[in-house]
Amino acid sequence: MRAIAGFVKTTLIGGVIVIMPVYLSALLLLKALAGVIGLVAPISQQLPATLQFPQAIAISLLVGTCFACGIALRTALGLRAKNALERALLEKIPGYTLIRGLAGRLAGKEDEQAFTVVLAEIEDALVPAFLVEDCGDGQCAIFVPSVPTPAAGAIYIIAKERIHRVDVPFTQAVAVISKWGAGSSELLAGMKRAAQLPAPAGA
Repeated sequence: MRAIAGFVKTTLIGGVIVIMPVYLSALLLLKALAGVIGLVAPISQQLPATLQFPQAIAISLLVGTCFACGIALRTALGLRAKNALERALLEKIPGYTLIRGLAGRLAGKEDEQAFTVVLAEIEDALVPAFLVEDCGDGQCAIFVPSVPTPAAGAIYIIAKERIHRVDVPFTQAVAVISKWGAGSSELLAGMKRAAQLPAPAGA
């Protein structure tokens, strides 16, 4: 009975951790859209009747603002501002770091070192995990995600020789975890492939 209660509790908490950032992001987006519509409505009323679409104008302004922010982030000043904002606020939001890493991988940013897929030797098992940091002195920090909600999990400090890099895409590893381990054979095959590749610098 305790096992069932623990399962329900951890699954529920994991679901909340995943849903809340998405919900809050959607809520903020809707609030921003409503605010922009309020600003452009008086301007829209001055236009010909065929062009009075405050919702379309507001969406265009939001998209344009997002694009402008993306351009700004390509500059050194914009990148420093973004890093400062992440450290001060965004990284404190549960699940943000994982979502950021996932978005980076989907965008093709293969230099995202924080989410290298590994299999870790924990007790007598190989456990899917993500390499977070090389701590030095032969130790590494890894994130072991929960099933089936990879945004929740536990941090382990583990000897470097007990982790094995896996040559599979980040998104595939997340999919295996989300599907209760279905497809784990691909992780094992990826571990064998990675063992034949040159070791990364500093490994």
